[in-house]
Amino acid sequence: EARGELRGGRFVAGVAGEQFALPEALGLLREVRKRPPSGELVAVSAVDPLNQLGALLPGDKVPALPGNRILYRDGVPLAVLVAGKPELLAELDEAGQREARRLLGRG
Repeated sequence: EARGELRGGRFVAGVAGEQFALPEALGLLREVRKRPPSGELVAVSAVDPLNQLGALLPGDKVPALPGNRILYRDGVPLAVLVAGKPELLAELDEAGQREARRLLGRG
């Protein structure tokens, strides 16, 4: 930060402590904040740095092991796949549950 390579501040609401970002990332963070929710579903591997359950996000930690996955909608975790077993973190209708299992790789 002192060399001007990073910017310090509070960029993500609800996350305690100072956060750091590359200067070119600040515009992107502001843009995302202004976007309306899209409803897009994104499944990521639990070894991905986006695995923030139990760290930055509330909930139980998902072990960072190959095969474990997390399903997000608009940045909110909906379901996880741990040790081959899917678990819902939010209420979903029957079609939503099927889609969650499919995206987690066990559909």
